Amino acid sequence: MISNNCSYALCRRRQLPTATFWWLGLLVITTCLLSDWVNAAGQLKVGEAGQFIPLVEGKPYLHVIHEGRSVKVQRVQDPDYELKGYFAKTVRKCPPFCIQPVTPAAGVSPISEVELFDFMETKLRDGSGVLIDARTESWFRKGTIPGSVNYPFTLFGKEANDPEVVAVLKDLGVRERGEIGAIDGLLEDWGWSDATNKTKNWDFTAAKDLVVWCNGPACGQSPRAIRGLRDLGYPGGKIKYYRGGMQMWQLWGLTTVLPSQ
Repeated sequence: MISNNCSYALCRRRQLPTATFWWLGLLVITTCLLSDWVNAAGQLKVGEAGQFIPLVEGKPYLHVIHEGRSVKVQRVQDPDYELKGYFAKTVRKCPPFCIQPVTPAAGVSPISEVELFDFMETKLRDGSGVLIDARTESWFRKGTIPGSVNYPFTLFGKEANDPEVVAVLKDLGVRERGEIGAIDGLLEDWGWSDATNKTKNWDFTAAKDLVVWCNGPACGQSPRAIRGLRDLGYPGGKIKYYRGGMQMWQLWGLTTVLPSQ
């Protein structure tokens, strides 16, 4: 950039007219301002062509199987995207829409979107994990996170011997123990026999890892489902809580799907 002092010296050496000197200075200043404006505008053009917004650094997108078909999970690329509708609302009556704790039950760990992406690409993909949409069916039908299955939180409030509960636990890899001998029962009660991840009725040793979610940080549906699972004996170490839920999923502009049935 040519300073005003340099411009003045140049004009003096070449004996330029005063009017020419001022026009030259104005041109230099205008050029500098225009250059700064162009650079600033370029920095604001996030999401435009050539600037793909990935899920995280180094991971542009991922694929999951949802209802037998491959679904591409990625972020919205529209720089003007804004969260609208139900999930854009920040104030609701409490109760029931109270901010939930990070840990809804003992032994359960919270996760963010980043850990959920990893879960989708590993345990969900190889069948050792299940992504549970714990909302009621009416919410599920409005759209869900790809790869999710709908087990409403109300299901896990039923008795352990309820046929629906039994069927779901079996789907999750839990085995019925059957009749336990008196001696075996005593040894387990006394801690002389390994009863880790077991109850009198269920063996959770091979139970699948779960990620449970609902509508967001002020939604109590998935916390209630998690507490119900824990009451049934499901190990806390096998349960993860995606507290952000659908609200944060949509805030980040991530892919959602409508169930086919």
